[in-house]
Amino acid sequence: MKGVQWWSLANIGQRTNDLRTSVNQLYNNPSLLPLTKRQRKLVTRNPGTIMAIAKGAKIAIDECKHQFQSRRWNCPTFYDGHGGSVFGKILNKGCRETSFIYAVTSAAVSHSVARACSEGSVHTCSCDYEHNKVPVGKDWEWSGCSDNARYGHRFSRRFVDVIEKGRDFRYMMNLHNNEAGRVHVSTGMKQECKCHGMSGSCTIKTCWMRLPTFRTVGNLLKDRFDGASRVLPGNDGNSILDKGNAGRAVGRKKRRFNFSPVNPNHKRPGRRDLVYFENSPTFCEKENVIGFEGTSGRECNATSLGVQGCDLMCCGRGHKSETYTVRERCHCTFHWCCQVKCEVCTRLKVKHTCL
Repeated sequence: MKGVQWWSLANIGQRTNDLRTSVNQLYNNPSLLPLTKRQRKLVTRNPGTIMAIAKGAKIAIDECKHQFQSRRWNCPTFYDGHGGSVFGKILNKGCRETSFIYAVTSAAVSHSVARACSEGSVHTCSCDYEHNKVPVGKDWEWSGCSDNARYGHRFSRRFVDVIEKGRDFRYMMNLHNNEAGRVHVSTGMKQECKCHGMSGSCTIKTCWMRLPTFRTVGNLLKDRFDGASRVLPGNDGNSILDKGNAGRAVGRKKRRFNFSPVNPNHKRPGRRDLVYFENSPTFCEKENVIGFEGTSGRECNATSLGVQGCDLMCCGRGHKSETYTVRERCHCTFHWCCQVKCEVCTRLKVKHTCL
């Protein structure tokens, strides 16, 4: 798919193990960045964001692999060295997996840029001090550096959504899922506090707002993936709604899309919900159309009845079991001071793989 090359920034620096040097070399020559012209202009005007975007692309891929490690579709990635899509041909389908990819990558940019602002890594933003205007409690006050979720959200929208072209149903689906990912980041802010006083008496606390961990965001998006809605365009003549400004241009702050669930008994999807319009493949056999190798050879759990179990993972084809030995540390004891001494034990393990 054209326009999603920015995800390949996750691969920058892997060979040299020096992300900062690699990204800085590209930043000094923006024409080499795997970005659209508008994206390059945006990062050039906001020095420091390209590093945060590269970090965001990496954490999005890592989170996708973590969340789907026990599923048939295990979020495989591909690096062809030519700026192609990191996630492969699955993006050609408007299925659940695609909805998660768009949500988690958009969320990662929002999260990474917001955190970079509070760390002082981006020249055009800083900590979010808006919370300091809110009345405080009796035993605490606002202080410290709050993560700038507002800036991260806005930047992610301008950077990620710009690659979407046209006004078709797929365009609406991608933008909705992009926004759903960002919403899970910006609405997950929580107050953190630090005690001050003699001998830890906590006479007063200073507090600030902190983003959730990205693992928390990933867990929330995975829950939305499991409950994603298969939808159709709304049938009321307004496919794109702009709250209070229906009919105006797309790109407004309050942009909304009107989707109708395929199942009339299901509720309309909200801002946090993921949407899709095409059923997913089974992911059982090799499918060249989406570039997926199937589950043959995948490791499975012979005792589980869940999605990672051999029955479901192997799609009824059966599995083979292999016994192997491992040497590992065991019977560790602590000796004063300050050593931990262990024995080396040999254990038998069994590995189950799909036929």
